[in-house]
Amino acid sequence: MKPYLLISTRDDDELAADELRGVVELAGLTPADVTQWRLEADPFPDVLDDAWLRRYSGIILGGSPFTSTDEDRSDVQIRVEEDLERLLALVLERDSAFLGLCYGVGILGRAAGGLVDRSFPEPVGLTHVRVTDDGALDPLLAGLPRTFDAFVGHKESTTRLPADAVLLAVSGPAPVQMYRLGRNVYATQFHPELDGPGLAKRIDAYKHHGYFEPHEAEELTRVALGSDVSHARKVLRNFVTRFAS
Repeated sequence: MKPYLLISTRDDDELAADELRGVVELAGLTPADVTQWRLEADPFPDVLDDAWLRRYSGIILGGSPFTSTDEDRSDVQIRVEEDLERLLALVLERDSAFLGLCYGVGILGRAAGGLVDRSFPEPVGLTHVRVTDDGALDPLLAGLPRTFDAFVGHKESTTRLPADAVLLAVSGPAPVQMYRLGRNVYATQFHPELDGPGLAKRIDAYKHHGYFEPHEAEELTRVALGSDVSHARKVLRNFVTRFAS
C-alpha cells in the first residue's frame, strides 16, 4: 500500500509527533503507512503534479495553530497557506483523496470559493454532531450513528459552503461540521484524529492562545480524558480504508 501523507503545520515537536500518533493509531494504520510532512518547516516542491500525488494513497491535512481568517499572519503562515493553495488547486482539479481536519475546513472552503469567517466558533471540548441525509449515504460516515460526539475547538467556521459541496454533518453551534466536494475531497470541522490524551496535550499547549481562558484548562482536560469520541474516529478509518492503494 502506498503511504498516506499527513500534512502538519505545528512548530511544536511534541504536538506534531502526537498528531502523527493519533492519525496512525486511530486510523488503524502502522507508522510505515503514514508519511508526515512538517509544512511549517519544509516547503512543498516548486512543482506539484500528478506524479507527486500518485506517491500517496491520500492526503490528510491536520489541525493547526493557524486559522485562515487570521489578519496578523507571520511569514511562515503566509508561505504555508500559499503552499496549501497550490496543493488544493491540484487536488480539486483531480478530485484526489483528501481529508482536511478542522484547519482543513477553512483552507479548503476558501480555496473552493466558500465563505469562511468567525460567525460560528465552538469552544474547546465536545460537540454533538448530526449526520445529514446525504451524510448517511456517504462512505466516510458508514457505520456511524446519526448523532455522535466529537472534539472541536475553532475560532473560524464555514458560513457558506463552496458551490456544489455536499453537506454531510452539522452541529447546533456550527452549521457545517463536514462536507464533500466531488467524490473524494472532504473536510471536517471536528477532529476525528483526536483522542482524550491528544486533546489534553493541545489544551496544555494552547491555553494562552485565545481558544479558552487559561483557568479553564484543568476542567477542559478532565472532560477530554473522560469523553467517548470513538464514533468520530471511524471517519478517519473509513477514509483510509476507502482509499488504500
